[in-house]
Amino acid sequence: MRIPPQIRLAFYLAILLGLSACGRETYTTWSCSAPSESKVSMVLRKSQMEFKGVALDYCGSLGAQSYFDEKCSGQTDQSKTVFSPSSGALLINGQEFQCTAL
Repeated sequence: MRIPPQIRLAFYLAILLGLSACGRETYTTWSCSAPSESKVSMVLRKSQMEFKGVALDYCGSLGAQSYFDEKCSGQTDQSKTVFSPSSGALLINGQEFQCTAL
């Protein structure tokens, strides 16, 4: 059985497109504001948060809250950064921000 060249070409293109999509990185950018500061960008990428030039590691979640810190300890709820994606509330080092996804 011989496969027509057009079908073979379509097959190879589909494989190529599928493989190229694997290398894409997914991330979400947020715009955060606090009464005492101007707007600040925050990026969630894989298991990291980038905020004000600092990379914070994902330490875990408890309910709707995600916890981040420069170095995660065994106690997730002791992390310095708490983020609630559903409400956009961000608490970092005691300072509260309200974030909206861009």
